[in-house]
Amino acid sequence: MCEESHIVKRAIIMAAGTGNRMHPLTLTTPKPLVKVNGVRMIDTVVDGLRSNGITEIYVVVGHLKEQFHEWAKEQPGVQIIENPYYDTCNNISSLYVAREHLGDCIILDGDQIIYNPEILDPHFTLSGYNAVWCEGETKEWLMEVQDGIVKSCSRTGGRHGWQLYSISRWSGEDGAKLRRHLEQEFEGGNRQIYWDDVAMFCHFSEYTLGIREMRQEDIIEIDDLEELVKADPSYESYMKSAD
Repeated sequence: MCEESHIVKRAIIMAAGTGNRMHPLTLTTPKPLVKVNGVRMIDTVVDGLRSNGITEIYVVVGHLKEQFHEWAKEQPGVQIIENPYYDTCNNISSLYVAREHLGDCIILDGDQIIYNPEILDPHFTLSGYNAVWCEGETKEWLMEVQDGIVKSCSRTGGRHGWQLYSISRWSGEDGAKLRRHLEQEFEGGNRQIYWDDVAMFCHFSEYTLGIREMRQEDIIEIDDLEELVKADPSYESYMKSAD
């Protein structure tokens, strides 16, 4: 018997954050629009989506939103969604304002660098996250997976597990469920959590999540100035001004 397969029809890119850990650079440039080796981070995400046939793209913005509106003028198929809560709430607010587009979707962060577009493949069987096997110690979210199913997740990391990355796919059914749970949490006042907390912790038992395996070199998540300089040494002067 064939397993049911789903296909991503649209993408939601989270790009509203203030990028505090990359000050002073992000005081004038939103983090996803920062160029790394000459290419804006968000461009690697959008190009990767398009190379996989995903052309209906929603970008949720907040901090320095005018720059995204300008950027989007040259991005066919990209629609901007403004998040009015970005500076008072955690990123649950960004998915909340884009919730009508959940279902048959892929959700990503705009401040990642995609080196291997194959990790954005639109075909999937179970909703869930891209993940990299982590043998050693990590402080990132770490999932325990058995027979392809996520059994638990640690917010504080650990070792010998699957590190969760900010790329996830959601079927039509799970997207509708995620929308209900987002509304329940956000409208109920639980606004200082990550949106990922909703499915991974708040309502974990109501989902059957899988993973999409990838390699560490397929993607870079740049969290702070130090990691940016490691990827692109031309930003070294910003390290001095941040001290």
